[in-house]
Amino acid sequence: MRPGAGGRSRAVPGPPPVAAGESPAPPVKVAGREVPVVTRVNPRARRIALKVDVIADRVVLVIPHRRHEKAARRFLDSKTDWVAERLDRLPPPLALADGATVSVLGTPHTIRHCPDARRGVWVEGGAVCVSGRAEHLPRRVCDWLRARAREEIAARVAVHAERLGVTPGRITLRDTRSRWGSCSPSGGLAFCWRLVMAPGWVVDYVTAHEVAHLREMNHSPAFWRHVETLAPGLRGPARAWLREHGTALHRVG
Repeated sequence: MRPGAGGRSRAVPGPPPVAAGESPAPPVKVAGREVPVVTRVNPRARRIALKVDVIADRVVLVIPHRRHEKAARRFLDSKTDWVAERLDRLPPPLALADGATVSVLGTPHTIRHCPDARRGVWVEGGAVCVSGRAEHLPRRVCDWLRARAREEIAARVAVHAERLGVTPGRITLRDTRSRWGSCSPSGGLAFCWRLVMAPGWVVDYVTAHEVAHLREMNHSPAFWRHVETLAPGLRGPARAWLREHGTALHRVG
C-alpha cells in the first residue's frame, strides 16, 4: 500500500541511461532560503524528473545520465515556484525530545525525561517517560515506538489472518517512504513502523489490506471484498487520513 503524497514535475525525455548514482549539487534558492539539491542518476529513467524529498527537506533531480545535469539544473531553475509551494505545504519536523508531543495510536503523549529513573521507557499519566541520559532519549523513544509498532501490528495481523483463514509469513518492520505495507509472493508482510503513530483504525486498515493479499495478490474486486470483510468501512477514511497526515509521520524524529 502506497502513501498518497508525492509531488513530481517532469521535463522532456532524455536518451537511454547508461549509469547510476547520486551526488550533491549546488543548493537552489527558494523563497529567500537555500535548499539542498541532490542529483540522482537512474538508469531506468526516461526523462528528467524533479522531486521534493519531504523527509530531508531537499530537492532531488533524477536524470537518465550525467550528461543531463545542466539541462536538469535549468529545469530546476524554472520550477522554483513549484518547489516553494511543495515546501510550504510540509508539516514541521518533530524532534523526539523532552517536552515534545508524539502520537501513539492516534493519542498524543508528551515525552518526559526522567533521568533518575531506571525503568527504560514507559507510559504514565499520558506521557512517554524516558530514563537515562538526555543524549540517549531520541534513540530510546524511537526504539520504544518500533517495539510498540511490532506488538500492535502483529496482533492485528493475527486477528485478520484468523478471520480470513490464512497463515502469514514473517512480519518485518521498516522505515519505508514509498509504502505503508507490502506483501511478498512468499507471504511475508512488511510494514512501516511509523504506522504506530497513526490512529488504531488506520493500522487496522493497513494490516487488513496486506493480509487480504495473502488470498489475492492483486487489487481485484475479490481482494477488496476481503478487505471490507476484515476492515468494514475503513478503506476510504484510512486512505484519506494517510494522504493528509502521512507526511507528518515521516517527519517525526
